[in-house]
Amino acid sequence: MKLGAVVCSSAIFLFILHATICAWGYDPSPLQDFCVAIHDPNHYNSAVFVNGKFCKDPKLVKAEDFLFQGLNIPGNTNNKQGSNVTLINVDRIPGLNTLGISLARIDYAPYGLNPPHTHPRGTEILVVVEGSLLVGFVTSNPDNKLFTKVLYEGDVFVFPIGLIHFQFNVGHGPALAFAGLSSQNPGTITIANAVFGSKPPISLDVLTKAFQVDEKVIEALQMQFE
Repeated sequence: MKLGAVVCSSAIFLFILHATICAWGYDPSPLQDFCVAIHDPNHYNSAVFVNGKFCKDPKLVKAEDFLFQGLNIPGNTNNKQGSNVTLINVDRIPGLNTLGISLARIDYAPYGLNPPHTHPRGTEILVVVEGSLLVGFVTSNPDNKLFTKVLYEGDVFVFPIGLIHFQFNVGHGPALAFAGLSSQNPGTITIANAVFGSKPPISLDVLTKAFQVDEKVIEALQMQFE
């Protein structure tokens, strides 16, 4: 990374000389074309740790480091939610490291749901390729305002970074969407899994008070994620 600096000074003489000096530093752009991620830096010389990953020696980088094949293959939606997310992040394309972008294919069975979740490190932009989806996101406290829309083929919708959002297939047939995310590793927190499927489980006292329900309701929900 390079560092630029601007130094400015001003002086005003009103019986007393006043001098103000300010400095500004910035880091505008990388000084390398890419930083292909590697899992084991011991196999390479001079590996550099950048944002969670080690960088491969550029002399050893291959075209395959920037390639993923098979995104045309539908994901298996035979599950409780009736959906499947095929995420193409830095773990599947090492060349994505430090580039701030990733991609996902989302398949939906009829009435399939991509349940409420968040991406803590990325904004998502979704385009519907097939079918129709009810989508939405909820703003932060205290408003908790729901923005929702039914999308059809060719429609595009944005989910802001960190906000809870979902997609539900409202059609009688399968649906397909692709999503771009503004991080090479945006992360996913599925709300129900995190709250009721944590390991070890969150205290019943906490959850019953938070959701204002009987312990048996919480226990039944936790059993769904065992």
